[in-house]
Amino acid sequence: MESTDRRHIEETTQQAPEPASEGVRAPEPQAAPAVEAASATAAPARKRTGLRRGKSMPSTESLQAELTKERERSVFFRALRSTTFSLAVVAAAAIIVVTLVMPILQISGSSMTDTLHDQDIVVALRGSDCNTGDVIAFYYNNKILVKRVIAGAGQWVNIDDAGNVYVDGVLLDEPYVSEKSLGECNIKLPYQVPDNRLFVMGDHRSVSVDSRSRTIGCVSDEQIVGRLIFCAWPFERFGLVS
Repeated sequence: MESTDRRHIEETTQQAPEPASEGVRAPEPQAAPAVEAASATAAPARKRTGLRRGKSMPSTESLQAELTKERERSVFFRALRSTTFSLAVVAAAAIIVVTLVMPILQISGSSMTDTLHDQDIVVALRGSDCNTGDVIAFYYNNKILVKRVIAGAGQWVNIDDAGNVYVDGVLLDEPYVSEKSLGECNIKLPYQVPDNRLFVMGDHRSVSVDSRSRTIGCVSDEQIVGRLIFCAWPFERFGLVS
């Protein structure tokens, strides 16, 4: 009997661990926080997804308007570059023309009145091909003087006390001279113009210092800047120089 009871106690003792396995399963409800944590982790993702969905895509009209603006800006800058380049080319061409072909000069003094006046702006045609009666500009002592051609190489010039000018014995018709005068004259008259020289005089005979004076003398081809062709300023005297 005692032996039977002892066996029963041992079996009972051996079978006792079964409730312990139930104790291991009991904590299973703690998995719920993990689901909640997962839900909490997923929430921001849903929020971010919601933000992305919340941004509206630009309409076709707005895209077309923006594209049109970009095209207009591109056309404007191309036109600006083209205009700037064209102006630069024109300016460069003008500088070349003014320097090499048609120099622009400003009159200083009164030796050419009434044809030209102080501060007049004139345009010359560069070259040494000049005729009697032409108004020319020429270099003299690092200055540019403006006078009228009276006679060419080999011709004889004579001036009387009244200021009448004769070339090869023929009295010159000088409508451009308002007041005749012998002026400053220290050359021996009649005077023969040397080879490759021009005899020049200012239209304002009483004040002009020109080929009548040994100080200026006759003008060589190398001195000539060009022939004055028109007065550009002031506007009331705009026109050909004659």
